[in-house]
Amino acid sequence: MAFTIRSAGERDLTAVGTLHYRSRAAAYSSFIPAHALEAVPASSMVEYWTERWRYEQDTHQLTVATERDEVVGFTYLGPDEEPDTGILHAIHLDPDVVGRGLGGALMADALDKLAAAGWRHAVLWVLAENAHARGFYEHGGWAPDGVQREDFVGPAPVRQVRYARPL
Repeated sequence: MAFTIRSAGERDLTAVGTLHYRSRAAAYSSFIPAHALEAVPASSMVEYWTERWRYEQDTHQLTVATERDEVVGFTYLGPDEEPDTGILHAIHLDPDVVGRGLGGALMADALDKLAAAGWRHAVLWVLAENAHARGFYEHGGWAPDGVQREDFVGPAPVRQVRYARPL
């Protein structure tokens, strides 16, 4: 079955939040305790995306990938704090479609959109312990730029690494 990539709208936010919850649980379960992942339920992720969309829809782009009209992946991009720089805030896939080429297609689409927005550079943040995602980004031409920060997934502290690339 083929994927369709399209701009998202308000009607997609429940599916995006639910997918984000499932994607995080699958991708992070080997290094983040289950109680921390469960501390932010799918309903909270739906509320998060609904609020974020409300405030950022004019400056950010939410893109979804669908298969048989079901949302199976998404990206979220917008301006970064640094001049001439866009940020890929999120790229998530349904665990059932990982390894089928959708991640690469969403990444290519996101890079095209970042460049079309006029940014010359792009950045993203990835959990330091997420070796699979880091390999995916490095394969796609991204590289760590030496900047790190501390954050949380639920109550669990995590270290994030910033990746960058020219557009």
